Amino acid sequence: MSLYDDFAAALLAPDQACPEGLVSRNGADPASRFAVYRNNVHSSLINALATAYPVTLQLVGEEFFRAMAGLFVQACPPTSPLISEYGSAFPAFIQDFEPAASVPYLADIARLERLRVRAYHAADTQPLDQQAILQVMQGQTDVGKLRLQLHPSLATLNSAFAVVAVWAAHQSEGALATVNPWHAQAALVLRQGLEVRVVAIDSGSATFINSVAHGSPLGKAVEHALEASAEFDLHHCLTLLISHNAITHLYPEQKVSP
Repeated sequence: MSLYDDFAAALLAPDQACPEGLVSRNGADPASRFAVYRNNVHSSLINALATAYPVTLQLVGEEFFRAMAGLFVQACPPTSPLISEYGSAFPAFIQDFEPAASVPYLADIARLERLRVRAYHAADTQPLDQQAILQVMQGQTDVGKLRLQLHPSLATLNSAFAVVAVWAAHQSEGALATVNPWHAQAALVLRQGLEVRVVAIDSGSATFINSVAHGSPLGKAVEHALEASAEFDLHHCLTLLISHNAITHLYPEQKVSP
């Protein structure tokens, strides 16, 4: 291994000795300087996780969160120079972190918060005018063949827990006491303007949105949604997407020339 490789490996391993070959310009002990730098790197990465996962932190407390995050930093070092991208694997780490099992919805809350981070940093795409969307749909001879393109920030999360309710309760004082986390809930996450929104949706709507996002025409997406939930309401779901400026392109059915 090169000095660079030794340095990188030791930087994220608190029990590893200072790499050989390091020197200090002012004559200070390289080992002590390296220890300070390593501590700063660890603290910066843990702070980045705390910033990205504020509700996850609140659910377990500062001490527990920082200890868990410290172990994650050692197991999953950064792979990108963009600090906003760090921690994408944190929800999966939490899922397998046995000491966190006492809060079974913790990993899904972290997944929701990660979607919020991704939504905030997603590409900025101009949504279609709401009236234009309605005109195109009304002019279609077969609406089922229409395809939609959704905003890059949009994502959904299906959870066995009330993740939206739990997350929302942490946005205001005293609301958590009234939340029952033990029922399934799906979430729609997207950025509207500069604000990232989290909206509770039913499982059928989540399936419909995912199907549309993967290129399915409306008719096929509706079939998938009804398979997930017989109570799926297409009008309600489309109204939700339109009102949140989530539709960026419409692709009418292609007409075949005679």
